[in-house]
Amino acid sequence: MQGSDTRSLEELIELKRDGGRHERDEIVRLVSAFVSGEMPDYQMAAWLMAALLNGLDGDETVWLTDAMARSGRMIDLSSVPGVKVDKHSTGGVGDKTTLVLGPLVASCGVPIAKMSGRALGHTGGTLDKLESIPGFRVEIEPDAFIEQVRTVGMAVIAQSPDIDPADKKMYALRDVTATVPSVPLIVGSIISKKIAGGADAIVLDVKVGSGAFMKSERDARMLARELRRVGEALGRTVVCVMTDMDQPLGHAVGNALEVREAISTLRGDGPKDLTDLCVALGAKMLVLGGRATDEAGAAELLRESIRTGRALDMFRRWVEAQGGDPRIADDPDALPFAARTRTVGAPSSGWVAAYDTEGVGKAAMVMGAGRAKKEDVIDHAAGIVLHAKVGDRIEAGAPLATLHAATDDLLTAGESRFLQAVRLIDGPVPAPALFHEL
Repeated sequence: MQGSDTRSLEELIELKRDGGRHERDEIVRLVSAFVSGEMPDYQMAAWLMAALLNGLDGDETVWLTDAMARSGRMIDLSSVPGVKVDKHSTGGVGDKTTLVLGPLVASCGVPIAKMSGRALGHTGGTLDKLESIPGFRVEIEPDAFIEQVRTVGMAVIAQSPDIDPADKKMYALRDVTATVPSVPLIVGSIISKKIAGGADAIVLDVKVGSGAFMKSERDARMLARELRRVGEALGRTVVCVMTDMDQPLGHAVGNALEVREAISTLRGDGPKDLTDLCVALGAKMLVLGGRATDEAGAAELLRESIRTGRALDMFRRWVEAQGGDPRIADDPDALPFAARTRTVGAPSSGWVAAYDTEGVGKAAMVMGAGRAKKEDVIDHAAGIVLHAKVGDRIEAGAPLATLHAATDDLLTAGESRFLQAVRLIDGPVPAPALFHEL
């Protein structure tokens, strides 16, 4: 057998195809060759499929994550005082957590420097939500990003092309080659971006349920453990929380609608599940950031920031710093409104037993709130506002949801898809627990 430093790219693909184990330098070679263009898409696609089918061991996953993070520019946040704590969600429906959590935590003295993504499929994207704010810029040069974190306390931007380019190229390829559902590849994608983005510590919100990538607790726990292991192997402090995605988070699904709900939450009158989630995640971030010694004390600091208006003021300053209209903090009606709305009544009396949360996300998507393909154009005003959550009693004909879209035809398509995603039964059902594991 040839030495690892002399194997060709084809031989490295063969090695993984046949269930072999890579050395560290082989992983680095694969990543660097793909980023440079030496390794064409079809060869990387073959390696990704081999990795999905035969797996990567613990060391290979760490080496892959490190090589991806180092494939481009590494953001240096050392000029920003304090521990830089980042948060990542594995994706869900109605998950506007960053819009609340970022300013809430920053208002308590922990700097927030975050790179986020866009919507694809049934899950929403933080960048799309932010771009529903008139004038808001998500494309910011890394040096300006760092300066904003230092002077304002927080920034949320799109990943620039020179930061973790390996992940950008590999994820685009995984999306079209049926190689997304691989735990080592998911871990490499998530942790490499956080390391390249300059995070010292990371809080990971691993979603589990019908609207999550991980549908079962077993799979979500496996992913959470691996995320933590790899992050810590690369010198970061990582905390994982498993939370429910068996129904949308909060009531709003859709970009401008979710921004409105985030503003309500920062004012203190948002949905309980969204508020509780942001306080729980934020408490962990304050402890990691050294602003509190325990989570109970940290939670009280966060709730006080909401009560006193400091969190909403940080939101206002953040929006203005990125070119957005800060008046939306006081007048959310300045956000886009859909041309047409329709109230969907309950088809029968009973209790809301379950949502197919992925189906709710797809109903919003078909009305324009998301993308089926990357080139699709988002309608920032489109979406759904739920009037009933799992466990609620509802009478026949009472409002179940309000749909927002540009045309009646889109409303009709959304209504049909939404009604398929809700189940009513005759007897009472308990509301699902928000936290599966802390």
